[in-house]
Formats: sequence, structure tokens, C-alpha cells
Amino acid sequence: MKTEDRQDAATDRPTQAEAESAVRTLIRWAGDRPEREGLKDTPARVARSFAEFFAGYALDPVEVLQRTFEEVEGYDEMVVLRDIRFESHCEHHLAPIIGKAHVAYLPKTRVVGISKLARVVDIYARRLQIQEKMTAQIANAIEEVLQPHGVAVVIEASHQCMTTRGVHKPGTSMVTSRMLGAFRDDAATRREFLAFVGVGGPAGTGNV
Repeated sequence: MKTEDRQDAATDRPTQAEAESAVRTLIRWAGDRPEREGLKDTPARVARSFAEFFAGYALDPVEVLQRTFEEVEGYDEMVVLRDIRFESHCEHHLAPIIGKAHVAYLPKTRVVGISKLARVVDIYARRLQIQEKMTAQIANAIEEVLQPHGVAVVIEASHQCMTTRGVHKPGTSMVTSRMLGAFRDDAATRREFLAFVGVGGPAGTGNV
């Protein structure tokens, strides 16, 4: 989300009281009474949970990535951070998306602290998402700031919008990938990355 978009969203943001009122409405719509003892504090709890679930809207991944290091003794091989666990929410049903991300880049002149890669994943995860968009956002942010020779992102996740509702298919997972630069153009580089993160499938340039 661009800075001006975040500012507009902040301006239009409901108050805490309005958020709690909305939760009470949903409780009544579900068929229960928000004033009963077990539910009377639920609206406030839900509002606090939403503040945590969607904290990514207040953070800028570009700012996180801008602190880089140039003293790397000419290191130009692949940097891979794998198994970055994340929790997100589907923008269609507000149902949890739980999975892990694998992120790699080929440095050109600068590297970034590995915790920053994990933070970028977390920032985008803590927004209403679809997995395809989140995969592209992570890769694009890294490419924009670090300007490396290439970026690769693979995400594997379970979507509760299809495991606990709808088609009810537990045990399924979705895999998406975004390959930029050398990872898109060089099949050997792409295969090396996929071997590092343990993801099979064809060595194509789109989804794994």
C-alpha cells in the first residue's frame, strides 16, 4: 500500500467504539446476545485482535529494507531465508491463511539483515490478502529497494476459507511463486533455489 493510500485509510478509520459496535451487530446476526456475560467483553477483544492481525497497514516494507550493508567482501551468491512462518487473513472471507514463505535474492552491491526479510513477509501478511498478491508484493519490494540480480519468493499456505467452510478440504495447501531477474531468466539458478527450499515441480517462470 502506498503512503498516500495508508494516510487516506487512516483518515477514514472508524473509532474503537464504532468497531466494537460492528462486532456486537455481527454477534446479534449470528443469533446470540452480545450483552450476555460470556460475550460482553468480546467486542473489545475482537477489536484488539484486529489491531494485531492487520498491523501491516501501518508499516512500510520499503523503509524496513532501506538499511543495507555494502561491506560484504564481494559476496554475490544466493541469499536464502526459508520457512518464514506467517499468519494472514483472506480478503474474501476474513478467514486465516497460515503458511510459510521462502525468500531469496542475488545481491549486486548490497545485502540486508535477514530479519528484515522476515519483517517484510510479516508486514504484507498482516493485511487482508490473497496469496498470489502477497507473493508478488514481497518480491517486488525487495527488488525495488535492493536492486539485486534477482529475487525469488515461494509461499506455501493453507487457506481456512476452503478447509473450514465452502468445499471443506482440510489438508490442502496452495503454492505460489514470483521469480524476478536471474531467477526468472536462468533455469539453473531457479532450480538451485527450489532445491534449497525443498519445493518440487516444474522449473517454470510462473507458479511452482
